[in-house]
Amino acid sequence: MNPSSILGRYLIKQIVFNFLAVLLMVMGIVFMFEIIELLRRVSERPDVDTVFVLKMAVTKLPRTLELVLPFVMMIAAMITFWRVSKSNEFVIIRAAGVSIWGFLTPVLFAVFVLGVINVAVINPISAQMYEAYETLDYRFKTKNPKAVLFSDKGLWIREAIDEDKFLVLQAKSIRQEGNILLLREVSILEMDRNSQLLKRVEAFAAVLDKDEFELKDVKVFEAGKPTLALNNVRYKTTLNLERIKENFIDPEAISFWDLPATIRFYEMSGFSALRHHMRYLSLLAQPFLFCSMVLIAALFALRPNNRRGGVMFLIVGGVGTGFIVYFLSQVIFAFGLNGYIPAFLAAWTPALIATLISVSILLHLEDG
Repeated sequence: MNPSSILGRYLIKQIVFNFLAVLLMVMGIVFMFEIIELLRRVSERPDVDTVFVLKMAVTKLPRTLELVLPFVMMIAAMITFWRVSKSNEFVIIRAAGVSIWGFLTPVLFAVFVLGVINVAVINPISAQMYEAYETLDYRFKTKNPKAVLFSDKGLWIREAIDEDKFLVLQAKSIRQEGNILLLREVSILEMDRNSQLLKRVEAFAAVLDKDEFELKDVKVFEAGKPTLALNNVRYKTTLNLERIKENFIDPEAISFWDLPATIRFYEMSGFSALRHHMRYLSLLAQPFLFCSMVLIAALFALRPNNRRGGVMFLIVGGVGTGFIVYFLSQVIFAFGLNGYIPAFLAAWTPALIATLISVSILLHLEDG
């Protein structure tokens, strides 16, 4: 069935409306529980006001919703299919010669587009809000209303200068003032690709401004040469404020569009980018996972005759199956995150298996 046909547009309207309705309902429930949990955490903190609690709840909400979004999509699809079956519209559509695949095509098209919109448009907004939440949470833990999202353990970071040399930079303290990053007690190790030390640079302080580090009160140690004391030393760098922030935030706080550049940077610098790579692949697979959840819903909610009974059994079965698929997808993702299985398989296996099983059963029912 053509999604742009009258019937196709009707089915698209139904699935989109039900998805938004279920999403708003789940959003309200999640927000309520987030508020309760945050109020419990701040119950002994008289310095934290209600506005701060609301900010934390609002900024964390998109990340929490993203975790349950496939399940929300499945429930919305089940409601759509149940209504179409209950009103006998499904029977009429089948009697008109439309196969079950023709019926599902507009729905799958709409769901896939919703998944693409979520990844391409909503995810960058969600990432920014989650980063804001982590900053607020850091301020809450440090009891510093002006603190930014940096670790009190300092900074360790590695940067590739060229094919033959890389730097390992360590700072004992780090803070942000405007667009400038201030570091204290900085140590830079210049090493070759065989991890042999070429030079060590110690500085009392450093400033990262645009594309260079400016070191102050510097001592340079190099084998076979006397210690060199300098007032200022400048280092060109590809690091910036956002890149260093990414050392202290989760991949979930990085936009889908920024993840490829982040992965390339980590790989060039010799860091493991597995978490970011897994995050990127899971976002790419998300529209397909949404479609697989719709196919699971079709197995249980698309019935040509609702008079046979057992509706509650089918609803519980559908919800239970969707939950199992969602749970297994999280388990497989964890396996990929720990390197037990390849990242590509960990990200795509849940959607692929759920789709193949659902299509096989629907083909059997269609032939029957």
